[in-house]
Amino acid sequence: MEFTPIQLDALQELANIGAAHSATTLSMMLNCHVSMNVPEIDIVDIGNMGQLLTDDITTLVVFELQGEIPRGGFLVLHFPGDSAVRTANILIGSGNIIRPSGEMDKSAILEVGNIMISSFLSATSDLLGIIMLPSPPVLVIDMTHAVIESLIAGMTTEVNEVVVFRINLASDEHEIAANIMIFLEVSTLQMVAEMLEKMIKPEP
Repeated sequence: MEFTPIQLDALQELANIGAAHSATTLSMMLNCHVSMNVPEIDIVDIGNMGQLLTDDITTLVVFELQGEIPRGGFLVLHFPGDSAVRTANILIGSGNIIRPSGEMDKSAILEVGNIMISSFLSATSDLLGIIMLPSPPVLVIDMTHAVIESLIAGMTTEVNEVVVFRINLASDEHEIAANIMIFLEVSTLQMVAEMLEKMIKPEP
């Protein structure tokens, strides 16, 4: 599927706005500076997903996109390495101990994910003028590649490509990092891209 340069620029800006709100929210929650890298947009054949993702065991908070979106998709907050435990440590005041995630840690990560993704969708909803809401969060500790493949398989049988937004958030102070990955069916993304193009296209 091809997108026009205007549509790609608009999608990039949409992701930037949502990510900036998420970074601000995480900064306030953790009381530290959280930086945001420019989002990367990939249009990926399902068969090539393994080239983007590793088989490392990581922590993911998964949301289904709901609201005024006809098909929707999934949003995944991904914590590589020990970042999930480090983030939970800050919230529950457990110092900097690296350990297997306990129930308090999991609750803290779910809360972080819920607030961050809600902030992301609130910002993008305001820009588009449509309602986009997250489902209740689901915490998954597994191989990233396996989880993403399972999500894609459940979208629809006719999908051959997905569009992946990869937004990197990081705090050097606490050695934590997070990625927001958005998996949208192409028809849904096309609808969003057309809405954005109409918003930014100069009047004739």
